[in-house]
Amino acid sequence: MKTYSMKQGEIAKDWLVLDAEDVPLGRLATQVATFLRGKHKPTFTAHLDMGDNVIVVNASKVKLTGQKLDKKVYLHHTGYVGGQRATPLRKLMEQRPEEVVLRAVKGMLPKTRLGRKQLTNLRVYRGDDHPHAAQQPKNIEL
Repeated sequence: MKTYSMKQGEIAKDWLVLDAEDVPLGRLATQVATFLRGKHKPTFTAHLDMGDNVIVVNASKVKLTGQKLDKKVYLHHTGYVGGQRATPLRKLMEQRPEEVVLRAVKGMLPKTRLGRKQLTNLRVYRGDDHPHAAQQPKNIEL
């Protein structure tokens, strides 16, 4: 018996909609990362972009447990000496809640070219409407 490996032309991608309202951020991110990688499919092949296109709505209503809203800080560096910048989670949730969900999912994908390509299949929206009705996405309950 031989193991079958999928080819790039045989991959069928679906469009999925996930509602982030009252869902813990970590649980949402793990589910989204699973759908983006394609690990929910029986034909999963690790070296190909097998995943579906994922739309996350209501990013501003995602649930944060514990004291993360007050204590979690996102860091980045400008590249200059003394250029480390810190952004509290509370401020980022007020200004760009899409960025919070995007960073959580990005941390759960592989840190390779394939992981960066899979992240482009993710769309995150603050409210509950999205411009992808023409793709006929399927609603997924979390």
